Amino acid sequence: MQRFTEFDFGVPWVMSFFHQDWSYEADTAAELVARRLGEGAADALSVRRDARTLLDGLPSETLEVLWTAGSQYGPSFRQTTGAEWTRTVVDVCDTWLSARAEVPPLTGADTEDGLDHRDEVVAEIESMGFLTAEVRRALVDCAHHCTPDLALRVLLRVIEYAPDASLSEEQYKRLEGLGSALHYGEFVVQNVEFLISGD
Repeated sequence: MQRFTEFDFGVPWVMSFFHQDWSYEADTAAELVARRLGEGAADALSVRRDARTLLDGLPSETLEVLWTAGSQYGPSFRQTTGAEWTRTVVDVCDTWLSARAEVPPLTGADTEDGLDHRDEVVAEIESMGFLTAEVRRALVDCAHHCTPDLALRVLLRVIEYAPDASLSEEQYKRLEGLGSALHYGEFVVQNVEFLISGD
């Protein structure tokens, strides 16, 4: 069983759009998401699935913590809330999908929630001492009230951008094992391999 892509997907993929120069690509955050959805229906479906899961499971303040930690230069929450922004992402996906005649649903590995791996995912989140307590709590809440799969993918995005982040060989191997169990493609966990410390 394989996911539809070897790379990151869903909301953590959207988080990666917000780099230092994103405003050169689009005038608004919503426009950037719409442009990046491209031609892949599975991309839009996986983003919408994640965003709906976040909206259903977490309060707005927790969503703001996750979007902020998972984006280098993310959407500003001075003029919107975490819930409003996440709903905007759902709406962008709905608009994109409604313009296509037939969109097959996600099936198989692409619907894996990782519920059997919740305790392992939470343990990995709690072991990331370089993350603030607020970010760790938001990720644990995501694992409990959304899905362990989504929490793990957001964790990988967050630690990629976290200041002073480092991973031991053992931590990285455990993350690889979880990624394999959740049918991630080759490059999802590999994005954080550069953080393995030499100690």
